[in-house]
Amino acid sequence: MPAPSRPFTARHVQLCRALLAAVAAVMITFSPDHSAVIGLTVFGGFAVVTAFVLALAAGLVFPAGRRWPFVLMAAVSLVTGMAASVVAWRSDDLFFVLVITWAALTGLVELLAGIRFRGTDGARDAITVGALGLLLALALLVVPSGFVQQYTIDSAGTFSLTGIILGVGLFGGYAAIVAVFLGIAGLTPRAKEKAAGAVATPAGADSVADHGGHA
Repeated sequence: MPAPSRPFTARHVQLCRALLAAVAAVMITFSPDHSAVIGLTVFGGFAVVTAFVLALAAGLVFPAGRRWPFVLMAAVSLVTGMAASVVAWRSDDLFFVLVITWAALTGLVELLAGIRFRGTDGARDAITVGALGLLLALALLVVPSGFVQQYTIDSAGTFSLTGIILGVGLFGGYAAIVAVFLGIAGLTPRAKEKAAGAVATPAGADSVADHGGHA
């Protein structure tokens, strides 16, 4: 007897995560202020809501043996997101600490899960997203939080490029890439669906031919 199909699949999880990442990317991209306050506000909301999506995925989408990555990522996302939401704690250093910690831990867990469950639905995409998370953590580690660089644009004035501006921009870029990647992954037909369509088409054609032959 075949196992009952689940109402939610890995595709739904990917699309939900893509939507959340797209919202975060848009908020940062169209904000003229790339301060720690804005960065932590966007990251905090993104991480907390993502934690709920991952927790629901662990309970509704995946079987018992595949739930641990989503539980771990949900826990890390919830803790770091809640910490980022504490207004009194917000600072440049906190942004780097929280986002680096989140990106490194969730990226490592997702990468290892993708390798461990290679061949299952969404595993290949998990490897890519996990690697992107580790890359974000590495990029933020390279950016000094106290970095300040003055530059001048003719007829526009003098501006300052700071470490926090670079850091928030890197997070926004990461969110945009993840949104596009998971959006495409969630909308791309799976191999099983393609195979089912290929099988169904000849069967339907034979049925029509048989009816035509008996007419």
